[in-house]
Amino acid sequence: MSKQKSKKTYQQEIGGVVSHLRTDKGMTQAELAKALGTSQSTIYRIERGRQNVSLDMVRKLSKALGSPILSVNTSVSQSLYIEGGKELHGEITINTSKNAAVGLLCASLLNSGRTTLKHLARIEEVFRIIEVLESIGVKCRWTNRHRDLEIIPPHELKLQNLDISAARRTRSIIMFLGPLLHKYKKFKLPYAGGCSLGVRTVEPHLRALSSFGLEVDGRTESGFYLATIKKTDNGPRRIVLTERGDTVTENILMASALHPGKTTIVGASPNYMVQDVCFFLQSLGVKIEGIGTTTLVVHGKDSINEDIEYSPSEDPIEAMSFIATALTTHSEITIRRAPIEFLEIELEILKSMNADIRRSREYRADNGHTRLVDLSIKKSDLVAPTDKIHPMPFPGLNIDNLPFFSVIAASARGRTLIHDWVFENRAVYTTDLTKLNARVELLDAHRVYVEGPTNWRPAELVAPPALRPAVVILIAMLAAPGASILRNTYPIDRGYQDFAARLRQLGADIAPLAGI
Repeated sequence: MSKQKSKKTYQQEIGGVVSHLRTDKGMTQAELAKALGTSQSTIYRIERGRQNVSLDMVRKLSKALGSPILSVNTSVSQSLYIEGGKELHGEITINTSKNAAVGLLCASLLNSGRTTLKHLARIEEVFRIIEVLESIGVKCRWTNRHRDLEIIPPHELKLQNLDISAARRTRSIIMFLGPLLHKYKKFKLPYAGGCSLGVRTVEPHLRALSSFGLEVDGRTESGFYLATIKKTDNGPRRIVLTERGDTVTENILMASALHPGKTTIVGASPNYMVQDVCFFLQSLGVKIEGIGTTTLVVHGKDSINEDIEYSPSEDPIEAMSFIATALTTHSEITIRRAPIEFLEIELEILKSMNADIRRSREYRADNGHTRLVDLSIKKSDLVAPTDKIHPMPFPGLNIDNLPFFSVIAASARGRTLIHDWVFENRAVYTTDLTKLNARVELLDAHRVYVEGPTNWRPAELVAPPALRPAVVILIAMLAAPGASILRNTYPIDRGYQDFAARLRQLGADIAPLAGI
């Protein structure tokens, strides 16, 4: 298997072809965007090589421009070549949170003024929400060398122009319900998409939002949530969540922010992205009591019209990704700006597995609230934990961090039971590690035994269609001596900005394959 490298990334190669064909055809970026049913900013990003382009978009571009852009094999899209088995070194700084970013983008709909989100994660999930916002008339502009996003809402949203294709590719669209229910008597949203992790019911969202008069019928028009809002009084609300979910808590917070009264939310998630939404709403003048607890008291406003800047905090899941990478590849790296409050349980479990991880003194994130530390990961002779590893709502082990323990456990001496009780089929993806020579025993759709240490072997695989399991396979490939190829890495791009490039900063031998 020969290594294929190019000075240009595949995004830049595609962008150059698109720009050339569009110019030859005499089309403007706006005209091409209209033909594709997307935004001009998307075309701009594609042509500058700053946008990951899906196979579906490649086909649409080829049709609109009247010329094939690529010879596309439908079984693969973006691919990475990994020469594994190398020790990594150096330091990496954690980016701002992906999950906070999408919540804050949705919450920006509450504000009639200008919102600037600082150092926002430039990832596919964020781009999808921006495409939806732009399609309904919101002006979004990257500033400060594409580090900050400026958001200016129109006088009236054009929901009839909503980009259905972009909306269906993200689960975050469900969080438009909370901000929009105060603005319309009727509206519709496409069913939510996102990762392939089994059925996630939206019932907790709909039940809680019904306190604000929301009624949703998804049966009368296939593929859409049909929302009707009945008028309610401004008296106090007490909402008990039947599920301590992150997005449902954010949805209720957004609905409460424009309810000019007192709303008590019982059973709320106190997780990191929820706290960021709370701090953002506070900067808009919404009073919130109990941040970081499971009971929130929100004192909403009749209207919000503020010109503000807000800095979301760093991503604990990205931090855990690099922790797992260091431990699995037996490397020593330093991780800067790790949000320690949301990694305490994970680090304690790793300590019980003999991981040598040292932390700096605490300091504050740019939002003024979140506690950060620097983590130094040392080479460690890992052992299996005595108890099973399973997630719990915060402050327990984060649900999104659980998959990383599968590849860590595969590097530890002994047998580890991992119980992923939340999702219907995510544990099944752990068995993909067997293709890299890991010993994984699937007990049922939720429980697996992982036995280590693993004598990793390279392989050519298609990435699982779920974000964190896809990263786990990539980490294992970094540990496997020899040449591996990971196909269809779009799930990784949904949640990580320039992940391969950042791994290269640490000495990883990883590159996009020339072509798709």
